[in-house]
Amino acid sequence: MDFMTGLKRTNYCGELRSSDIGKEVVVAGWVQRQRDLGALIFIDLRDRTGIVQLAFDDNTDREIFDKAFTARSEFVLMAKGNVRERSSKNTEIPTGEIEIEVTDLRVLNKSETPPFDIIPNCQTSELTRLKHRYLDLRRPDLQSNIMLRHKIAKVTRDYFDENGFIEIETPILIRSTPEGARDYIVPSRVHKGSFYALPQSPQLYKQLSMVAGFDRYMQIARCFRDEDLRADRQPEFTQIDLEMSFVEMDDVLAIGEGYVKRVFKEVLGIEISEPIPRLTFKESMERYGSDKPDTRYEMELYDLTDLVKDCGFSVFSGAIAEGGSVRGITAKGAVTTLTRKEIDKLTEFVKGSGAKGLAWIRLNEDGTVASSFAKFMTEDEMAAILEKADAKAGDVVLIIADKKNSLVLSTLGLLRGEVARKLDIIPKDKYNFLWITEFPFFDWDEELGQFVAMHHPFTSPMDECIPYLETDKANVRAKAYDLVLNGIELSSGSIRITNPELQGKIFSLLGLTDEQAHEKFGYLLDAFRYGAPPHGGMGIGLDRLIMQMLGCDSLRDVIAFPKVQNATEPMTECPAPVDGVQLTDLGISITAAEEK
Repeated sequence: MDFMTGLKRTNYCGELRSSDIGKEVVVAGWVQRQRDLGALIFIDLRDRTGIVQLAFDDNTDREIFDKAFTARSEFVLMAKGNVRERSSKNTEIPTGEIEIEVTDLRVLNKSETPPFDIIPNCQTSELTRLKHRYLDLRRPDLQSNIMLRHKIAKVTRDYFDENGFIEIETPILIRSTPEGARDYIVPSRVHKGSFYALPQSPQLYKQLSMVAGFDRYMQIARCFRDEDLRADRQPEFTQIDLEMSFVEMDDVLAIGEGYVKRVFKEVLGIEISEPIPRLTFKESMERYGSDKPDTRYEMELYDLTDLVKDCGFSVFSGAIAEGGSVRGITAKGAVTTLTRKEIDKLTEFVKGSGAKGLAWIRLNEDGTVASSFAKFMTEDEMAAILEKADAKAGDVVLIIADKKNSLVLSTLGLLRGEVARKLDIIPKDKYNFLWITEFPFFDWDEELGQFVAMHHPFTSPMDECIPYLETDKANVRAKAYDLVLNGIELSSGSIRITNPELQGKIFSLLGLTDEQAHEKFGYLLDAFRYGAPPHGGMGIGLDRLIMQMLGCDSLRDVIAFPKVQNATEPMTECPAPVDGVQLTDLGISITAAEEK
């Protein structure tokens, strides 16, 4: 292997253009490909900016030519030479008009044959690529994602700095206050038997920053949740966290809108129109069956309850008699795609969501009508349903009935997305933002048999709902808001409670005694006694934002070193057992190990 003595890189590989012809340059990188044509050798040299061709011919010093001959994929090279016009141009790469006539070549390190090709859209299994993530990250598409992430982070800091926010780092080792997802806990060596927790969010610290008078806080914060993974979820994630004093909801939403408009314009060159539409939680559920609807396509829900409450179909009338509802969606022009076989699959799909079944009407192109329940209905009742459904020839009507209205809405929301995917009607190059506001303050937990906070217990109820906090919990709405993009929740936030008495009352309604509330949150309640300004904020999921901007299918495509489905990292094989001495120092003994 050669040393770099006397050579210093002057240019990145992907920077060179025809305007550089005649210049002497030094480049460095990895061998993408070597082509030996006998009297000619070409090496495609790759770094994070792209590829440039190195040329070796009859004019090349023999020692240098021989080095080029031995170069293989992923060897690390440094080359000095003159930029010249390329005789056989390559219009598919930015450097395709030029090449470097090499006058000095250093082999800085050799490489074994990698377990997969370092190319875009590599088809090698993801597990193999994650096991060798440092090689996977050399691939141009992944490098591009990570570099775009860097750009988004820079735009983020610039935007919030220009709007008066101060970046404050909050602790990673905090007190465990499990609310919602499980905490990751960290044992203390100094205080045996006591534990830190990794933060699920900087929630309490950012509120305390408002009490401290910083007025506007932001942080690109690492957060941790011990929960099951999905394509858009990781055990550790990054959040653009912010909090503002002396504001109401509209002020926070305006900052959020300005941010997404700025980042989409600077990074993707896409204009996001303002204001971003708003729907209340109730409106969103009634129209889309979801509190994070994808509005890139139509197919809204409609209510058939009044039309069929007295019909002869007991599935409908029975559900309504028990306080439920009957609702539907219309899949336009879907009759050829949604065959009986496909509808049977959709029936199994909704049953998996808790529904008892799926009623349907198919309006064939020839004017005939097929239905799973028509024999129980009068002609007028069927006509009324089709009119409400705005159904024409070629359409398919899909209906859910249940005694639980929430189940009807949520099942139809899932069905709406499944049908849209089957019909392939979701635009790929469209970014539909949406604010969801006025979330329920309380959520009924079937397992606990009690109301719990839908967001977190520091969210303020709407002023008009405070009088019936104790008497009508189901109808209490919160000053909470989510930002949704194409059916994905990007952000969650709220206006906070700053009145100590109201905060104490909320804790009590959530089943915490004064002693329990003080044990968990005493420092926050104490702080509120010393003049807390009205404040609110939000957290924007950076990983999810980048995933949506790039159109990726998984968070793993936008995180440098991600975990997999079972929260492990294949490359380092963590989590892993620790030395017994460490456990002794921590005062911990393992009582049973799970069999692998």
